[in-house]
Amino acid sequence: MLKDSILQKLATNHQNTTKPLNLGVYYKNTLIALCHALEDFILDSESQPMMIAAFQRGKWYLEEAERYEDLAKKSQHVAIMAASDAGFDTHPTSQKSNVSLIKLTADDPVAQEWHLMILSPTYTAMVLCQELSEADYGVGGQPKDDLERKFYGFWTFEPDLVKETVELAISHIATYDKELAQNLTTQIKAMDAHHKEQHKDDLVAVVTKVVGYLQDCQETLHQPQKSGNFDFFQALDDNILSNEMQAFLRMAQIIDSTDTLNPMGATEVATLSEAMGQLLDLPAWQIKRLKLAGLLHRLGSLPQSSELDEPQSPIQQEALDNPEELSKSEVLRIMPQLQAIAKIVNHQTEAWDGSGTPSGLAYDNIPLESRIIRLLTDFQRKVTQYNLESTDSNALTQAFTECQQQAGSFYDPKLVEALSLLVMGMQQGMNLQSYQPKIASGIWLIEN
Repeated sequence: MLKDSILQKLATNHQNTTKPLNLGVYYKNTLIALCHALEDFILDSESQPMMIAAFQRGKWYLEEAERYEDLAKKSQHVAIMAASDAGFDTHPTSQKSNVSLIKLTADDPVAQEWHLMILSPTYTAMVLCQELSEADYGVGGQPKDDLERKFYGFWTFEPDLVKETVELAISHIATYDKELAQNLTTQIKAMDAHHKEQHKDDLVAVVTKVVGYLQDCQETLHQPQKSGNFDFFQALDDNILSNEMQAFLRMAQIIDSTDTLNPMGATEVATLSEAMGQLLDLPAWQIKRLKLAGLLHRLGSLPQSSELDEPQSPIQQEALDNPEELSKSEVLRIMPQLQAIAKIVNHQTEAWDGSGTPSGLAYDNIPLESRIIRLLTDFQRKVTQYNLESTDSNALTQAFTECQQQAGSFYDPKLVEALSLLVMGMQQGMNLQSYQPKIASGIWLIEN
């Protein structure tokens, strides 16, 4: 990473912490799709956000100037950092009262970064990247084709992380314009005073938009290419698909973190599911699917975004044209590669005796993974509740006893029996370490 760059400073802040950054590599067209989706959500948002952007070169700003004029109309303030190499001071957008241009010196590392930060009382998002160096590209050197350019960094919806980065950016702006930096700081304080929790339907809407834009980008790649470099286009396709997967994982993390009483719910359910799969001697592909369903199981209770009724891309339309293969109520249905996961999550509230929802399935008609997720989700929640209510060490026993009492009604008796072996192991010191997956490489979760 470039020394004294915003990305490097943020990464340094998170070294040796419980919350390291999930850094990855992104192709340029992936970043364009991400940024356009996040920017365009501003046009749909009710609150007026603060937006801070950094362009590698002034000419990239000129290509986006018309878009930024529309964004400025919906934003509280737009600050743009870029090297002064294109003379865009005279463009109409730069003359707007709520648009500030910060001309970076040629030796400023931020002049080589690509950033987008959006901060409002109800919505936060960020893309933070810098291009790979010539040494990073290897023996082939920097690519001649713009499509092959790669960037190192990450993107997120996490409010605390976005705010921390915005504050780093404002500190950098202060070295050029102290008055502007103070003005932006004052605006942040005003936002804090009127902070509201991000609504779940807003989260669904922005994720839907991100996935839709990425799928449009992916559809373009699938069109006949002039180049015969199949390996390159496959890598590009995988990069886009990975980011679609990342969108859902990031949404699941946000939902987890906002549950103050059970902030590790999905992660712990995924860990328990993986252990249960191994105990049941399930094949590796099914264990992987079970773990992913555990990570995403909370998305089954999200409200449906209106955007799902008007798909943004041909790939989404193809998914919605086959509703019998997908969940009828979850955001997961917009990604065809998650058909099996959508089905598992959709049926996680079925009951063994047929009294559950949404389809009243019973016994072995309920997908095995759905039965496992139902049992382990309830078990994990009960353990967490008992741990909060009492300091004794009987939480595992109490939670399992309740599950055992409902074997044959809510839960598959054979799975409850398997859970007893897991509980016994944990009581004897078996450590099921729960950890967040490396989101930036989420493609592995849906391979094969």
